Amino acid sequence: MASTSTKIGHGLAKVLGIKLDYRDEVGPNAITRGESVFSVESADSYVEQEPTSLEWIQSITPTSQDVWTYARGLFPFTHWIGRYNLQWLYGDLVAGVTIGAVVVPQGMAYAKLAELDVQFGLYSSFMGVLIYWFFATSKDITIGPVAVMSTITGNVVLKVLKERPDIPGHVVASALAIIAGAIVCALGLLRLGWLVDFISLASISAFMTGSAINIAVGQVPTMMGIKSSDLNTRAPTYQVIIHTLKNLGKTKLDAAMGLTALFLLYLIRYTFNTLARKQPERRKLWFFCNTLRTVFVILLYTFISWLVNRHSTHHTKKEQAKSPFAILGPVPRGFQNAAVPTINIEIIKLFAKELPVSIIVLLIEHVSIAKSFGRVNNYSIDPSQEMVAIGVTNLLGPFLGAYPATGSFSRTAIKSKAGVRTPLAGLITAVIVLLAIYALPAVFFFIPNSALAGVIIHAVGDLITPPNTVYQFWRISPLEVFVFFAGVLVTVFTSIENGIYTTICISAALLLFRVFKAQGRFLGKVQVHSVIGDHLVEGDDSKYGTMEGQFRPNNDPDKSLRNIYLPIEHEDGSNPLVHAEHPHPGVFIYRFSEGYNYPNANHYLDYMTKVIFQSTQRTNPNSYGRPGDRPWNDPGPRRGKQVITDDGKPTLKAVILDFSSVNNVDITSVQHLIDVRNQLDRYTAPDKVDWHFACINNRWTKRALASAGFGYPTPEGGSGYHRWKPIFSVAELGGSSSAAAAAEDALNRKQTQITETERHSHPNTADGVAINDFISSTADEAQSESSENSLEKALSKSNAYGHSGLKGKNVAVVQGLNRPFFHIDLTSALQSAVNTAERLEERQRERARNTLPDAHV
Repeated sequence: MASTSTKIGHGLAKVLGIKLDYRDEVGPNAITRGESVFSVESADSYVEQEPTSLEWIQSITPTSQDVWTYARGLFPFTHWIGRYNLQWLYGDLVAGVTIGAVVVPQGMAYAKLAELDVQFGLYSSFMGVLIYWFFATSKDITIGPVAVMSTITGNVVLKVLKERPDIPGHVVASALAIIAGAIVCALGLLRLGWLVDFISLASISAFMTGSAINIAVGQVPTMMGIKSSDLNTRAPTYQVIIHTLKNLGKTKLDAAMGLTALFLLYLIRYTFNTLARKQPERRKLWFFCNTLRTVFVILLYTFISWLVNRHSTHHTKKEQAKSPFAILGPVPRGFQNAAVPTINIEIIKLFAKELPVSIIVLLIEHVSIAKSFGRVNNYSIDPSQEMVAIGVTNLLGPFLGAYPATGSFSRTAIKSKAGVRTPLAGLITAVIVLLAIYALPAVFFFIPNSALAGVIIHAVGDLITPPNTVYQFWRISPLEVFVFFAGVLVTVFTSIENGIYTTICISAALLLFRVFKAQGRFLGKVQVHSVIGDHLVEGDDSKYGTMEGQFRPNNDPDKSLRNIYLPIEHEDGSNPLVHAEHPHPGVFIYRFSEGYNYPNANHYLDYMTKVIFQSTQRTNPNSYGRPGDRPWNDPGPRRGKQVITDDGKPTLKAVILDFSSVNNVDITSVQHLIDVRNQLDRYTAPDKVDWHFACINNRWTKRALASAGFGYPTPEGGSGYHRWKPIFSVAELGGSSSAAAAAEDALNRKQTQITETERHSHPNTADGVAINDFISSTADEAQSESSENSLEKALSKSNAYGHSGLKGKNVAVVQGLNRPFFHIDLTSALQSAVNTAERLEERQRERARNTLPDAHV
């Protein structure tokens, strides 16, 4: 009896005029009333249930376990901290100290890019490595100031200073960090990490390359000692190059410091890389020596600077100005700028336009680097959780004076090669940075600016995509190489922000173009043989992967022969000498290549119907009684000419759609299918086209197609269904919980009560009993005596399972009996379509014979 809610729902639907039974669906009984050899009673039955809206709501509603998993997932360190050991500590200690030695000079150098004092780079470095390990899913990534984000921050600071000189630069940088961090953190908490996947590798490479060129070119004047008042290093890259060349005559002693420092950095790297190749047994030693080259160069030139300026004792700006080359100057000890950040609507409005690019850079650099090193070191990261880590770092960092920070490529690479074991290495790095903040400010005073510029140029040089990689891009996807160069050129001739937007927009346009113009393929059947060496794979195939207990037919005459399906036009690059043709006259196999949704539905089906019309003829060419009845786009032959009734082309009988690449469909795409079905039904009148679907991967897709009347035979004129033979795929169960196994168990219990004499007098109850025999016995118990002549009982006596491969096996249908035109693969779809097509051809011939006397009259 229907529930009260069901009754209320049906009543409301009736009042609103909603047809709940709008589908004239073929149920399991209607199917078996044809000529099916498989039925509910002849195998384990399975009627596929449609997914419901309530089921979908339940699937996305978090349970208490989901909430606990989500909460614990926000702090990944809880999964491994309890197993921390001395071996991990050793690896983390070495990596942490190494990164600490690298991040201190880099942090100060990048602060200059952000138009801030150098201590703010140290603050950002400290907070990044201190906070990240709580939320990290990557052991290799290092959060801190990076070149590109520092450059963007510097652009924002300069822009705000032009409009509001009264607002200090570090206040603007801290506000930018908090707002960007809050947005990124919110995206992470909502688990929207998949958004990063919209940014292609070509876009990332172009962004990194263009930014590296921009930053390196902008540091050349500083390295050469050219005053910033003589040229604008924030101008487009090509202008900076031109102005630098014009002002080469203003070069100072700084050039000697900067150029030699840059040369020394590359020389040290080349030397130790060469030693590592020649002495692999000492590779680890040479690696650490190579890693510390930045520290060595900075200390060397700081010492030289101290020798030159050793008369300076008070470390004031006045004494800084007396130096023959530009030096860093006074650096405050400790966290002198720790305070609650100033954030208000007025400040946010000043950098609102730069906020999107800031968020994109934070995500691109961090997540792409984390994913890359995760793959290299055989672990996976959670992009959403990494967003939380970036967000929290930038939310809390400004309270100590930090500006926007994200993952660093160079430091992450060093950390990975240094043998880091867990994210806890960041805590050790934080201790090193803290010591630098409190113990080394007096030393920092003498660091030459030109040496820092050389460090920056050397660091960003590794971000430039090498020509060989670009060539590999060309080999893989030539179109994306144009995306790469477009991004680089726009960055060079305008700005980093424009370059980022350009590559993302072009990549998105290319993706949409591919989706809209996705090309379907007609497939043909080809018989192939498997060959090993100089002989066919045939005969006993147990040595070719047969598992113990796996069913293999013993009477297969040629196990090497099988059917495959190739594009008829060989668009996949298969040998054009192999002739692929439509598997049966009037039966077409059509494969969707890149999903099937509203953007590409029309393009797919227009091509499909065009080829079908070219390859077939109308079932009844004389279906139009008068010339005026014909549509304008099919006017027929000229006056006095006869309609061509047989031009050698077959009539359309069935269409098989391969949905292996389709995950979801929508209203528009399904409506297109309905329109094409109606169009083809008019073309084949008085017959109907059978639509078969293979490899549907989604229950909701099945529900959508079934709602549109697909999945079962088309009724003829509303008078019912013609007799047809659905073909189902059945599989061995192999388990003890199936209905067939239960029936067999019931039969075995019954057999224990039969005497030895009765067993000999009923040979069908021997060990080799067929499935239809024992199912018939259990069916007799389940059915009343009045159903003795029922169709189910008759079908239970079918010999369908008499095949030696199925005899004595527990089998069940793979797909639902209520969806006979939804098939598990192309082979079963083709078998069903051809079977029905042959019966349709027989009916057409019979119809032609019946109309022959009328033609003579």
